[in-house]
Amino acid sequence: MGRQRKALLMASNLNAPASQAPMQTSDAVIAWLMSSDPAVRWQVMRDLSEQPDDAVARERARVAHEGWGARLLELQAPDGHWGGGAFVPRSWASTLETLVMLRLLGAEPSSAPVQRAIELVADRCTWGAEFGDSAFFEGEVEPCINGRALLCGAYFGKPSDRLAERLLGEQLADGGWNCKAPPSQRSSFHSTLCVLEGLLEYERARGPSPAVARARARAHEYLLERSLFRRLSTGEIIHPSWLLLAFPTRWRYDILRGLDYLRRAGAEPEPRLAQAVALVDGKRDPSGRWLLEQRHEGAVHFEMEDAVGLPSRWNTLRALRVLRWYSGAPMSAS
Repeated sequence: MGRQRKALLMASNLNAPASQAPMQTSDAVIAWLMSSDPAVRWQVMRDLSEQPDDAVARERARVAHEGWGARLLELQAPDGHWGGGAFVPRSWASTLETLVMLRLLGAEPSSAPVQRAIELVADRCTWGAEFGDSAFFEGEVEPCINGRALLCGAYFGKPSDRLAERLLGEQLADGGWNCKAPPSQRSSFHSTLCVLEGLLEYERARGPSPAVARARARAHEYLLERSLFRRLSTGEIIHPSWLLLAFPTRWRYDILRGLDYLRRAGAEPEPRLAQAVALVDGKRDPSGRWLLEQRHEGAVHFEMEDAVGLPSRWNTLRALRVLRWYSGAPMSAS
């Protein structure tokens, strides 16, 4: 039976909410997570093993100088781009995708290698003649791409007020966003989450904004009304692939990405999330780990996970964070 069909059957038969008992993570799982890149280790130290802040900071500082983070930084071209352009169809190696990944790794914006890379992007990278050669951190025209451009700019110290205002003006009546051309009046989970992640990072960079907070609250309701994966009209599952856990997620939506965003946003772990949380919880294998269930095809700089069907450190880390948040265990919202 295919993975999508298994996910569909699991969700259609789901009727029990996830447990809200405090999450316990075995020493063996923590040790396995820690036997990885600094990008994984510092997040495990902060979110799962509650190490002192100075120890976490020391480990995080390594991301820009060794392992995956350093490798990505070294791949930047003299023109400031990665992968041949700001955004390259059917590629996950473009400038946009690489900056999103560096943020996921937790590369410190203040570190010298990151600052050099970001200044090169700001000085030399554009979206091309199609978009009037607009500067990279000012974005182009599609909300799904612009949400991620705003995310990168805000995280790396280049928040664009103009881009944030544009996205606020493009919110649809149902509360979300859609990249579809010609413009659609029905929101997309993919686009909505891309914009939400950007607006959250923008607020963190610029400080509280009533307009941004209102827009995010409306979009949260759009997701929550649909239990993160069901049609509002019928209650049916919108797409079986949304129940399969991937890393990196790229621009694509899945339930773990949606839950992890709400955790970072400080949302309340309310009952409308229970089915999505239970689905994630139910994917834990007997050893306490989560698998890589799908991989989004496209050119990459290098892989950070083993093959589909094998345990995934990234999915395990993210799932454990979500379950701790939903159970009410204290943790960082970063």
